Amino acid sequence: MLFLLKLLLVPALIALVTLAGRRWGPLVAGWLSAFPIVAGPILLVLALEQGAAFAAVAAADTLMAVLAILVFSVAYARNARRGMPRAMLAALLAYGLTVVVLQAVSLPLGAGFVAVLAGLSVAPLLFGPAPQEEPVTGKPANDLPWRMLAGAVLAMSVTYAAASLGPRLSGLFAMFPVMSTVLVGFSHRASGAGFAVALLRGMIKGYVAFAVFCVTLSLLLRQQSIGMAFLLATGAALVVQLAMKWWMGAAQRASRANAA
Repeated sequence: MLFLLKLLLVPALIALVTLAGRRWGPLVAGWLSAFPIVAGPILLVLALEQGAAFAAVAAADTLMAVLAILVFSVAYARNARRGMPRAMLAALLAYGLTVVVLQAVSLPLGAGFVAVLAGLSVAPLLFGPAPQEEPVTGKPANDLPWRMLAGAVLAMSVTYAAASLGPRLSGLFAMFPVMSTVLVGFSHRASGAGFAVALLRGMIKGYVAFAVFCVTLSLLLRQQSIGMAFLLATGAALVVQLAMKWWMGAAQRASRANAA
């Protein structure tokens, strides 16, 4: 059962987000992809295999890894005009360096949450001018299997290596930017730099719910059963995610009203 969870759940969730993004555009795709659809199942498998205490520590470090994702996003946005390969290389290098720094930093859960919220507020300001929209030159024949494969490989790698990595590094690695790398990379190739940067902006809006998920999960795994902890953490994240969606819609309506 655990093997099937690792093998099928993450790719299936990635497929659902990809299809939703193709229907509703980059901001919605980014907003949806920031929900804990990759890290959540990985943390669940860690809890089932390594125990609730292990997963509680991993969840706290997954929260801190949001800061590395924000550095990844800023680096990609600022290099997007240079083309997808260069932007992706710069973003992954920036992410790796940030993870190295985070390994040496230990913050209480509450302080980590405040640091992540501050990062979420500042990161969009560091993106720089938005790239101009580029003509679409055609999409890859079918990128969905590659996206699903990336999610499956990440889930399998982290959970199998968890015993040797330890909870801290497992938590950081659970937040490896598989969604950002796959979705943004393919979107950049298919629809241009402007689309890719808009996708990253949508992701940043969604990471508020992700942060709430990590904090709630880390706290509840010390008090509740694994199933109840994940159920309540997912519910809390969903409430915040819907609130953010409402706020995004209200901001767009106000912007259109001011323009008119």
